[in-house]
Amino acid sequence: MSNPTQTRQRIIVVGNGMVGHKFIDNLIKSANEQYDIITFSEESRLAYDRVQLSGYFSGKSADDLALTDAHYYQQNGINFVLNDKVTTLDTANNQVITSSGRIESYDKLVLATGSFPFVPPIPGNDKEHCHVYRTIDDLEKITASGSQSKVGVVIGGGLLGLEAANALTHLGLETHIVEFAPRLMAVQLDDGGGRLLRRKIEELGVQVHTEKATSEIIEGETCRYRINFADGSFLETDTIVFSAGIRPQDELARQFGLDIGERGGIVINDHCQTNVENIYAIGECALWQNKIFGLVAPGYQMAKVTASHIAGNDDTFAGADMSTKLKLLGVDVASIGDVHGNTPGAQSYTYNDEIEQIYKRLIVSADGKKIVGAVLVGDAEAYGTLLQTLLNDMTLPENPSVLILPNHGDESASSGLGIDALPDSASICSCFDVTKGDIKQAVAAGCTTMSELKTSTKASTGCGGCSSLAKQVLESELSSLGFEVKSDICEHFSYSRQQLADIIRVKKITQFDQLLESHGQGLGCEVCKPAVGSILASYWNDYVLNDQHLELQDTNDIYLGNMQKDGTYSVVPRIAGGEITPDKLIILGEVAKQFDLYTKITGGQRVDLFGAQLHELPTIWKILIDAGFETGHAYGKSVRTVKSCVGSTWCRYGVNDSVGFAIAIENRYKGLRSPHKLKFAVSGCTRECAEAQTKDVGIIATDKGWNLYVCGNGGMRPRHGDLFATDLNNQLLQKYIDRFLMFYIRTADRLQRTSVWLENLDGGLEYLKKVIIEDSLGIANELEAEMAHNVKNYQCEWKTTIESPEKLKRFQHFVNSSDTDDNLSFMTTRDQRFPHQPKSQNIIDSVDLTNSLIG
Repeated sequence: MSNPTQTRQRIIVVGNGMVGHKFIDNLIKSANEQYDIITFSEESRLAYDRVQLSGYFSGKSADDLALTDAHYYQQNGINFVLNDKVTTLDTANNQVITSSGRIESYDKLVLATGSFPFVPPIPGNDKEHCHVYRTIDDLEKITASGSQSKVGVVIGGGLLGLEAANALTHLGLETHIVEFAPRLMAVQLDDGGGRLLRRKIEELGVQVHTEKATSEIIEGETCRYRINFADGSFLETDTIVFSAGIRPQDELARQFGLDIGERGGIVINDHCQTNVENIYAIGECALWQNKIFGLVAPGYQMAKVTASHIAGNDDTFAGADMSTKLKLLGVDVASIGDVHGNTPGAQSYTYNDEIEQIYKRLIVSADGKKIVGAVLVGDAEAYGTLLQTLLNDMTLPENPSVLILPNHGDESASSGLGIDALPDSASICSCFDVTKGDIKQAVAAGCTTMSELKTSTKASTGCGGCSSLAKQVLESELSSLGFEVKSDICEHFSYSRQQLADIIRVKKITQFDQLLESHGQGLGCEVCKPAVGSILASYWNDYVLNDQHLELQDTNDIYLGNMQKDGTYSVVPRIAGGEITPDKLIILGEVAKQFDLYTKITGGQRVDLFGAQLHELPTIWKILIDAGFETGHAYGKSVRTVKSCVGSTWCRYGVNDSVGFAIAIENRYKGLRSPHKLKFAVSGCTRECAEAQTKDVGIIATDKGWNLYVCGNGGMRPRHGDLFATDLNNQLLQKYIDRFLMFYIRTADRLQRTSVWLENLDGGLEYLKKVIIEDSLGIANELEAEMAHNVKNYQCEWKTTIESPEKLKRFQHFVNSSDTDDNLSFMTTRDQRFPHQPKSQNIIDSVDLTNSLIG
């Protein structure tokens, strides 16, 4: 292919994984006009986030994981080729040849081929239901296999092995981990950390088998396959996932004259150059000083160095820290530096709480002045402080043990190490190479919120592990520059939402005007009015359209329905737990037909009706209420839905009545107003068909009771819920949910989802457990009483409204006329009515898209 602009350097990037894309992104953001870039990918997709790959099993789609798209590349002049492997390097003529026969010339060639999963040479490893865990295509195969299986085995107990085990548990399989070493995560953890991790994982129902060497895979008797071990024991399973480590993808370089390390990997220098002129290697395929770096952050650093060197600069790669913090099967695990204490003269402090299941080991130098390494299992809050202390070669306090010991309120036990002690060179976000100094510069340039900081520096937008540390640096720098770090809700109240909630609750304030007169100023605004309205509703549960509350509501609450893009409204009746009788289904169909409404079954197991005009709403709701329906509160920041599977009533795997319990808790919490919308789910077994772990409150049945998960959510930034309590009976589970919801209502910021609230809650999940389960603040009875009051005062807002002729007057289009709105325009698609679309936004009709979407 000829180069259209001869003066531009032609750069070929072989591999479009995370590191290959990062290299391209660096070029785009520096001097893209100097380069003609083309990238090749063996996969059918452009770069996606492999770090978050396990999220695929908790609701993330391939699009959610995507790091780029065709539009971004096209917009920036990047050529890309998918499903085509580079098979030949012609280094004499500076050309590459692909499996399809395509020939491309280069001025600079960047090999970002990554790694491939190692599959031990075990007889039978190529059977149909044997998989690896590396790409989205692999995950799709595992999912398909899981749907035909009851038991799954992961061979390999390292980082990826535990992620793969998590995937199998999400698929509802009885899950086993087989590890050759004597403990899990043998590279990252010491014996103590490995023991606790095993204990916590086994308590979650995953069976662990260590010191097992697999000898063969044959046909099984009770399951599809039988795995035989060298010691004579065996294990039967239906599906197998190999996660026994990775190997550098260096085949191309090996065949065509590039230097390769003794154990694999393309040898590079400090500029990421290979021994062949104009060829670079980055990421997991590259070998620097006889080391392969298997984390994404070092790969990103190599990408940055390579882009800089191609541009004529002299940046160098000097290695990378391999410390890591992650959550494996819901267990916090962190590994820093020399975790095995191999440094000559190293000493260690160990904290082991078998009751709370927390293990911490701090390894220090022979003189006790510097950190050498650390292991954290069960509580990784100290990770940021310990890592920065190590990376910046900071001197330890007089008693280093305070860095890992719990602080039970003894201020004198403070370590003295904090954000202010870190140098500007301290790396806060390793994914995007953001230092403390970078954050200080961003603050000086005007960043005052985490949202602005993320946009400006990218800090905390990669793996997310640095979010807490980045926020601390931001607030510390704001304070040092003389800014008052305030959380006032708006200019009318010098209080945060949490403080206003306390004032309203303690002083029994029932109206906005009362609060404004006693604690505010001015007239209020569109920020404080809805927030206060929500707080009042949370505590007192008055009718939302009472005159004293009316001015606080937005359009959706005022008209008890979500306004749509064309000015019509949605009608969403509550269908508790997703269970509905045939008669009620018929009523919904008759209403939709009578008023010509668009009908959609939602992911929350409800039937939504769209396209109702304002004047039609009371008539529609009168029919629905007479048939026994209630408002579904789709218009409010409130409990929306409680999703359920069919549970033990029908499902052969179900161990408890998920539908019955879902209905019970939806009826208990329906109408509860909160800082943000709330979604629940109840699964009748660990196959998790209701996707409970992606909800604000998720409940999963086991043979010992209910497991409670909290603070998960889907949406733009999905978050897996945290396991909060296990083996609960119905009564105790309800108590914990009552307390959790009311504590959230008391303490969350305005429009703050439970997931973000937990991430910003001092002390995090462990603190929340102490408050809710142990009643550490002594407020459990209060929280339960507040919830009981809310439940007692529940009313269906639409039922109250249609019984009030005065309130019905507002449901007309014009103040002085009962005329209807004749300006609406509709079109018919797929046998239903839609708002008329502009020509550029036409709805795709029911046609064969196979050919029209290709190319």
